[in-house]
Amino acid sequence: MNQRTNDFRSLGTHPYSIMVYLLLAGLTMIFVGLSAAYLYTRITTGQPPIKIPLIFIFNTVVLYASSVMFRQAQKKYLIDDTRGYQITLLITVLLTFAFMALQYYGWTILREDNPNLFKGGNMSAYVYAISVIHVFHIVAGLPFFLIFLWNAFTKLKEPVSVLVYFTDPVKQLQLRLLALYWHFLDYLWIYLMVFFWGNYFVKL
Repeated sequence: MNQRTNDFRSLGTHPYSIMVYLLLAGLTMIFVGLSAAYLYTRITTGQPPIKIPLIFIFNTVVLYASSVMFRQAQKKYLIDDTRGYQITLLITVLLTFAFMALQYYGWTILREDNPNLFKGGNMSAYVYAISVIHVFHIVAGLPFFLIFLWNAFTKLKEPVSVLVYFTDPVKQLQLRLLALYWHFLDYLWIYLMVFFWGNYFVKL
């Protein structure tokens, strides 16, 4: 195990780490609560489960692809591959914008298929609300992505600046925590798709 990996892990109790862990714990409780509320409403009202627009399934692939590209960016960072790091970060950000655009299209389909979307007890409203909250947290993480992207293209030009950037333990920590947050949102979205489609096919 090299020194940079040791630096990476030695900051596990850094305040940044604690903040992200608490944030992820809070997000887990929020979405578990929303899932439980969806099931409760479905059972108590006897309403049929909502069929998820297929665009959301395609979006799952897009978001997963962004997560894969971010993993590649981490690998490029660890081997000091400046160009590879820049390209994989850029692709990650572009896929993220694509995900958000497709989510908006999915919400449009939900509104068109469910004219009473925001009336109380409507199952479609849960899908809309949960997906909006999920995108909100993606938008909340996007500025940090853009900062990394900006630094990757503006600071990694001279050999000295490249050396400083790739050996900065705080930068390593920030990248690791951003990756943790991003992968969490990816797996969370996959869980939500499995949950909603499972509800659609399973009769309660």
